Amino acid sequence: MLKLNTILLFILDFYIFFALRATNIQFVKTKWFSFLWWGYSISLLIGLYISFQYPIPLMYRSIILVAFFMTAVSKFIFAAVLIIDDLRRGGIWVSRLFGGKKHERVEERFEELEEPLPEVPKNGITRSEFLMKSGLFVAALPMFPLAWGVISTAYDYRIRRQKLVLPNLPKAFHGLKIAQISDVHSGSFYNKKAVLGGVEMLLGEKPDMIFFTGDLVNNVASEMRDYQDIFSKVKADLGVFSTLGNHDYGDYYYGKEDSPEKRKNLQDVIDTHKVMGWDLLMDENRTLKMGADELSIVGVQNWGTGRFPKKGDIKKALIGTEDKPVKLLLSHDPSHWRAEILDTDIDVMFAGHTHGMQFGVRGENFQWSPAKYIYKEWAGLYTEKNQQLYVNTGYGFLGYPGRVGIAPEITIFELQTA
Repeated sequence: MLKLNTILLFILDFYIFFALRATNIQFVKTKWFSFLWWGYSISLLIGLYISFQYPIPLMYRSIILVAFFMTAVSKFIFAAVLIIDDLRRGGIWVSRLFGGKKHERVEERFEELEEPLPEVPKNGITRSEFLMKSGLFVAALPMFPLAWGVISTAYDYRIRRQKLVLPNLPKAFHGLKIAQISDVHSGSFYNKKAVLGGVEMLLGEKPDMIFFTGDLVNNVASEMRDYQDIFSKVKADLGVFSTLGNHDYGDYYYGKEDSPEKRKNLQDVIDTHKVMGWDLLMDENRTLKMGADELSIVGVQNWGTGRFPKKGDIKKALIGTEDKPVKLLLSHDPSHWRAEILDTDIDVMFAGHTHGMQFGVRGENFQWSPAKYIYKEWAGLYTEKNQQLYVNTGYGFLGYPGRVGIAPEITIFELQTA
C-alpha cells in the first residue's frame, strides 16, 4: 500500500507542479519553487524508504510517516480541486468540438482563452487567484490537527476499559481490576499539572494492581527529576509492577557500546522505580496469592525485533511458574509476542512501545494509524488461540509533542473466568 501511495504521490506531484507552472503565479515559475517542490518530495520519499529499510530511531520514523501521510492528504485534496476545474474545462472543449452551431456562442466566448489553463477573468476571479487561495487553504488544513494535537490532545488522557476472559483464572481473581500505563517518556513533558491530572484520573479508578510497561524516560534518568514525586503517587493495594523499555537503557544518548556512564544511568533508572515503590521485574516473576489461589506476574527486560534491544530472557523469567494456572507478562515491545511468547504458556502479555505513532483514528470498532504498517499488533487487544496481547498506546509522547487521533491511554482491565 505504501509503494502504491508513493507512485500515486509522484503522479500527483507532476500533475500539480505543471498545473501550477501553467498559471500566472510568478513564484511557481522560479527555480526556487522547483527546488523546494521537488527537494521536499524527493527527501520525503527517501526518508520513507530509509525508515522501512534501515534501523532508524522510532522518533524519526514517526516524524517521517506523519509527514508523508499529511503531505499525501494535502496533495490529494489539492489535486481534487484541480481535477474538478479541468473536468469543467474539458466539458467546454468537448461541447466546442461536437456541439456545432448550437455552441458557436460558447466558442466565441472562450476562443480568446489560452489553453491549457485560461487566465482571463470572466466572473471576477482568475484561475491563478483561485489556485493560490485554494492551495493556501488546503496546505494549511493539516496544520490545524497538528496544532490541536499539541495544544489539546497531548495531555487529553482517556480511559479504555477491557475485559480479559481467562479460562484457567482461579475464582478468587474473578473481577480483579488491573490498570496499565506505558511509555511515560518524562523527558518530553512540559506541563506538570496536566501529568498530575492523568495520574489522579488513574488513581480515581481504584485499581487493585497497576502495570507499567516501560520507557519511563527518553534517554537519561535525570529526566524524572521533576516528575518522580508525581509518579510516586501511583499506588495500588496489590502493588505496582513495572518493566524496562528500549529508551530506558540510554542507547540513544550514550550509544550502544557499554560505558561506566551508561551503566550508572541504567542503575539510576532502576533506582527510580524502587524509590517510587514500583516492583521492577528484570526477567523474573512474582506470585500473587488470594487465599489458596495463585497466579504469576512475569516481567522481562526489553525484547524487540529488528534493531531494538533483545535483553529480555523469557525462559529465565518463567522459572518457578510451571504450576501456576495463569501467567500475566509485562513486556514492552509487542513484536516480542509473535517472536517468542506464543511459544510459551503465557496467558496475557501487556505491552506498549508503538504510541500508535501518535497519529491516526481510534474508535470502538475501527482503528487506523501508520503504525499498522510497521507493527502487526499496534493498539488494543489481539488474540491467538488461547493467548492474548494488549498494546497500550502510551501515556506520554516522543518527537512530535502532541497526538492526533490517538489519545494518551490509561487502560483498565477486569479479569473474568470463562
